[in-house]
Amino acid sequence: MIEIIREIKKNDVALTLSIGEKTYDEYKAFKDAGADRYLLRIETTDKKLYENMHPHASYENRKRCLYDLKSLGFETGTGCLVGLPDQTIESLADDILFFKELDADMVGIGPFIPHEQTPLKDAQKGDFWLALKVMGLTRINLPNINIPATTAMETLNPNGRIIALQSGANVVMPNVTSTEYRAKYEIYPGKICINDQPEKCRGCIEAKIKSIGRTISQNKGFRKSR
Repeated sequence: MIEIIREIKKNDVALTLSIGEKTYDEYKAFKDAGADRYLLRIETTDKKLYENMHPHASYENRKRCLYDLKSLGFETGTGCLVGLPDQTIESLADDILFFKELDADMVGIGPFIPHEQTPLKDAQKGDFWLALKVMGLTRINLPNINIPATTAMETLNPNGRIIALQSGANVVMPNVTSTEYRAKYEIYPGKICINDQPEKCRGCIEAKIKSIGRTISQNKGFRKSR
């Protein structure tokens, strides 16, 4: 990983890692090699719910990882799923408070979409509008962070990403994976743009952004200073 990070950083880009729970020393090695950001979603701050969803993982270790990343100077990204089975409104409120306590730099919020090949295949989908409200409240509490308008939003609503950009989100993440590999990353059914070429995806989202009077930044997208 260190060799990969160093090679990528030769291209003068901001580099975000999302490779899970590691030790403090491993995170430090990634940072020393040049990594700028790290995404590790908490998914839920409800300890009981977390343990139900992740029976072989540790909630305390997940939090430890996030605070280690923050202490090492990574732009730290986290986030939650909205609509998990047995999730409550109070739980979602606690998620927002956790994002603020951590002083997260990036927060990804999206609706839960069950996959037919998982134990939650019969669970109900998350609510698009509730996910939007959680996003909006997160923006109010952390006004200068990066919040993506996720593809999951558009899976539930044809205009999902544009609505999200008008409700607190300020980042989009177009899929630049080659078409032949896209279907292999099927974290939920109905994922948009599976059969599109990367160039089409970029052109499509750029047109949508411009249609609501927004401009596309040419910088590296670091969190704006307070």
